[in-house]
Amino acid sequence: MVKKQLIMEKALELFANQGFRATSVQQITEHCGISKGAFYLSFKSKDELILALIDRFMMKAIANFDHIVKNTNKNQLLYEFYRASYNNFHQHADFAKIFIKETQTFNEELISKIRYYDQLLEKCILTMIERLYGKNVKKSKFDLLYCIKSFLNMYGELLLFSNNIKLDIDLLSKSLVEKTNLLAKNITIPFITEQQFQLMKYKSGLEEITKEDIIEMIEQKTEEIEESIEKESLILLKRNLHDPNLAPAIVKGLIENLRNHPDCEWIAYLLRNYYRL
Repeated sequence: MVKKQLIMEKALELFANQGFRATSVQQITEHCGISKGAFYLSFKSKDELILALIDRFMMKAIANFDHIVKNTNKNQLLYEFYRASYNNFHQHADFAKIFIKETQTFNEELISKIRYYDQLLEKCILTMIERLYGKNVKKSKFDLLYCIKSFLNMYGELLLFSNNIKLDIDLLSKSLVEKTNLLAKNITIPFITEQQFQLMKYKSGLEEITKEDIIEMIEQKTEEIEESIEKESLILLKRNLHDPNLAPAIVKGLIENLRNHPDCEWIAYLLRNYYRL
C-alpha cells in the first residue's frame, strides 16, 4: 500500500474513534507503524491530512452526483440523486459523524475547502432542477436548491445519529422525491433571487479550476498510475487540452474511460465540466 494511502486509512480509524482534535500525529504514526519523519514526508501537518481526507470523500461524491444528474432518465433522476446521497452518508458514516461534530473547530483553510465542495454540490443540484422542472421554476429554483440541501443535511444527520435504528433509504428517497415535487409545483413566494445567489458566490471568493490546473492534475496522475487504457486516455486528453483536434464524441469516450477508475473520477468530472458534456 502507498504510504500516503496507508496514513489516510489508519488516521481515519483513529479519527472515527477519537475525533480530529483529540488525535495526535504521534498516535497516527504509531498506529501506522511509521516514524514522524515518514509522516511529514507525506503531509506537512495534521490539518493537511484532514484536507486530503475531505478531498478523497468529496471528490468521489461530487463526481458521482454529476454523472447521475447528467445521465439518469428524468423520471428516475431525483430518486437516484437522493438514494446516492444517503448511501454515501451510510458508507462513510464514521467520517461524516466526526465531520459534523467538529466543523466548528476547523481553521479558515478547512472551511474554505468545505465551501468549495458545497458550491460544486449546488452546481449539480441546480443542473438537476433545471433538467427536471425547466422554466416552471425560473423564479424559485434557488429556493428549491436550498430546500434540497436542507433535506440532504437534516435527513442525513437522522441516518447518522439514529442510534443503530435501521432506516429505509429507499423509502426515504421516494418520500423526498414527493416532497421536492410538491415544493417545485407550489412555491409561489420566492425568496432568493438569481442576483442574490450570484452575489453570495462572489463573496465566497472561491477560484474556478482552470485548464492549466486540469493539465497539472493529469500530469501527476499519469505518473502515478500503471500502463492502462486510463493512462492512454489521460495522455490523449492532455494533448487535446493543449491542441484541440479531437471530435467531441472521441473526447467523451476518453473521459468515460476514466470515470470508473477510482483514481481518475475527479479528473473525469473536471473534464466533463470543462467540455460541457
